[in-house]
Amino acid sequence: MASSRRIALLAGMAAMAVALVFAAYLVASRKARDDYRYAAERQLQIIALDLGSTLEKYETLPYSVAYLPLTSQLLASPADAGLARTLNTTLKDIQQHAKVAAIYLMDRNGLTIAASNWDAPQTFMGQNFKFRPYFYDAIKGNAGRFYAVGNTTSIPGYFIAQPVYPPGAERGSTAPIGVIAVKISLNEFEQAWRSSEEAIALTDSQGVVFLSNREAWQYHSLHALDAAVQQDIADTLQYAGSRIMPILDLPKPQREGFGEYVARPIGRLGWQLMLFPVEAKAIRAGMQASVLCILVLIVLAAFLGAYDQRRRRLEEGIAAQRALKQAAQDLDYKIAERTDQLTSANQQLEHKYAKLKETELLLRSTQNELVQAGKLAMLGQMAAGITHELNQPLTAIRAFADNAGTFLSQGKVAQATENLSHISHASARMGQIVGQLKGFARKSPQAVSAMNVATAIHAAARLLHGEFERQAVQLELQLDESLYVQGDPVRLEQVLLNLLRNAIDAVESAEIRKVTVHLSVEGRWASIRILDTGPGLQDEAVQHLFEPFFTTKPSGKGLGLGLAISSSIIQAMNGVLRARNTAGGGAEFVIEIPAGEAERVDTKQEAG
Repeated sequence: MASSRRIALLAGMAAMAVALVFAAYLVASRKARDDYRYAAERQLQIIALDLGSTLEKYETLPYSVAYLPLTSQLLASPADAGLARTLNTTLKDIQQHAKVAAIYLMDRNGLTIAASNWDAPQTFMGQNFKFRPYFYDAIKGNAGRFYAVGNTTSIPGYFIAQPVYPPGAERGSTAPIGVIAVKISLNEFEQAWRSSEEAIALTDSQGVVFLSNREAWQYHSLHALDAAVQQDIADTLQYAGSRIMPILDLPKPQREGFGEYVARPIGRLGWQLMLFPVEAKAIRAGMQASVLCILVLIVLAAFLGAYDQRRRRLEEGIAAQRALKQAAQDLDYKIAERTDQLTSANQQLEHKYAKLKETELLLRSTQNELVQAGKLAMLGQMAAGITHELNQPLTAIRAFADNAGTFLSQGKVAQATENLSHISHASARMGQIVGQLKGFARKSPQAVSAMNVATAIHAAARLLHGEFERQAVQLELQLDESLYVQGDPVRLEQVLLNLLRNAIDAVESAEIRKVTVHLSVEGRWASIRILDTGPGLQDEAVQHLFEPFFTTKPSGKGLGLGLAISSSIIQAMNGVLRARNTAGGGAEFVIEIPAGEAERVDTKQEAG
């Protein structure tokens, strides 16, 4: 009976908890929805003021241009090429200063006879816009306004047109002789709206979205249009002849966010500026309130459970004390028995431990001998390749020494001093290489730190500058100057020197001698790509390039260790070195090293 009452009580409390959670969700989501709607209305008010002021700002521009004497003069003498040229230049100057898309003049038949884009590939000159509503409104003596996709450029814009009257005639006293029109781009608003999480749309009087931060909504309607409206849009080519379909016909991912909205009228054509508050925010607020309510209920339930558990523990404690006394007696007997067994086992363990110590000493001695043997084998391999590793700095020293002698003979002491400084740096770099060999013998770890990859590339390029000039090879650097990796700068420079030297040899007999170095970040990798315009790599050679003593050069031009050593250096930096042929001919070597966290600024420079 007590158990049944307990179950009924728990069921009632669970039902109340569910009701409280649901109520918290409803109240919080409704409050959040009202808050977000109010915020949306404030945001929409700001956007509407900005957009409205922009539209009004240009209302007087075509009106003012219509009174230019040149406009009426050219309409009176359309065949006057000099007059047309002068007006074209004037319209272009006004368009650039007013920062509008285009200004153009049409005769009474809609033919464009002057335009600010007269010298552009997609000029309005010679185009007839008689079919546009803004033209036939203006030719009747009224202001014409229209938003449409450009018939010539396919670029949308807002068109404002004003009639042009004969010289000396008062406005409205006689029939217009032409129309002046201004095209305004509203794309800057669309770009600004893209930063908003909520969907923002600008619709025409028929409910067609023509400007929005949801690209899929553009040139779709809020609701289905009847045949007459569709025909009117098609006749005026307002949206480039596209058939306007409702947004609800779009696939579900593309119409996401379409639903309840707040709107404000804008402009003089019955436009509506709409903002669609994100419903998910209100749902999220309701869920957060529900989670908070659940947490409070969990804490309360935990408190009640702890209280009930404490009461039970007190009852159990009394029973446990009785059982403890009996257990203590049994335990004393078992302890005495186990003590005898443990004493015997301890003696056996001491004997086994002594044997294990002897085995461990023997194992360590053997391991040290194996490490020493591996070290001597590696020293032998490095001794075989040290000639190749030092060859690049020696070549650079020889090149800088020649340059220094030339500069001294020309009296260019500053340039000679700079070359001597480079010789000093190259010598120091040779010392670093030898120092690394000594460090290896002392079991010293490599100096790994954050290094600027572009600095290492520039250093390698400077060392081979004379070689590039002597071989008439063009070097182009396209570098991300602030890209960092964890590694050894000296070893990375050695790899770059080897790859650049190989690239110079590869283009020796090429018609176009060019080596390009790209440095960029691809995902979490810093990528160095070295491309040449040489004959490329043979397919069978690509598989063996990074094997020791394998070379494609003639005898006497290499030991075949450079790429093997370079690959080992890059692997030590947790990277990879690959080679392949490019589609346009030539070889490409790619170094990929894990990139560090640094701001990247793309630069491009070229050196001969």
